[in-house]
Amino acid sequence: MNQRKAWVLLTLCNLFWAGNYVFGQFVVGELTPLVLTFLRWFFATMLLFIIAVHMEKPNWREVIKSWPMLLAMAVSGIVAYNMILYTALTYTSSVNASVVSALNPALLVVFSTLLLREKLSLIQVAGILISFSGVLVIITQGNISRLMQLQINRGDLLMLAAITVWTMYSILGKRLTKVPPISATASSALLATLMLAPFALYQGISFDHVSGLALVGVLYIILFPSVGSFIFWNLGVREIGAGKAGIFLNLIPVFTALISLALGEPVTFVQITGGVLVFLGVYATTGMLEKRLKTK
Repeated sequence: MNQRKAWVLLTLCNLFWAGNYVFGQFVVGELTPLVLTFLRWFFATMLLFIIAVHMEKPNWREVIKSWPMLLAMAVSGIVAYNMILYTALTYTSSVNASVVSALNPALLVVFSTLLLREKLSLIQVAGILISFSGVLVIITQGNISRLMQLQINRGDLLMLAAITVWTMYSILGKRLTKVPPISATASSALLATLMLAPFALYQGISFDHVSGLALVGVLYIILFPSVGSFIFWNLGVREIGAGKAGIFLNLIPVFTALISLALGEPVTFVQITGGVLVFLGVYATTGMLEKRLKTK
């Protein structure tokens, strides 16, 4: 596979993830975050295992030996992240959620520095501050005095919690070196599904009052963000590397805004301003700006 194909795959990957915010916001109006999370990963797990066996041919003994780490990944990245994300979408817009989530690469750098003792340059520190300022613009709707008055959308705060949990999941994934990524996702998703099953069944899974459009949304979330995006992401990273692939994550809020506009949801100047600040901050934090300056 050449670089152009990798770029296409990474672009589609982030387009699918952007759709998760838009469809997720619609579906949680008819299904609870718990039921949606369970359905998403119950079906995605089966597909991921089939793909993992075909593409990675993992050593299942190593997978079983790694169960403590996989369990931690299941709790953080599958259960907690998805539950918080879909709950957040009941309080905030899909555009806001995607812009706040764009802080993820910068937050990953911060946690890698604290937990993995990776070095942080002055440019990266500046990038982190710029990124956080962009998120502050979003969650305060451009009025920083709201922080003092605690007038902040709970959905935006939940998204901050969601990306913090996802960052911890990513750190765990970095330490899991003996299990291929798709196999690790399939295994952690299986553990998460088993944990969620009794709660989802107790709450009740009924489609009697679920619209056809919501069912299409669930099917989309299962096939594209859960399976398609992950496969495309791993193929893209394998071709051009994680550093360059990470920059494509900045397409998520762009695609989310475009999809929202197409569906008639307005995108405000505050959201655009916050998004630009987050993008610039992440660009500096991930080290891409320093590499560009060194090559000049």
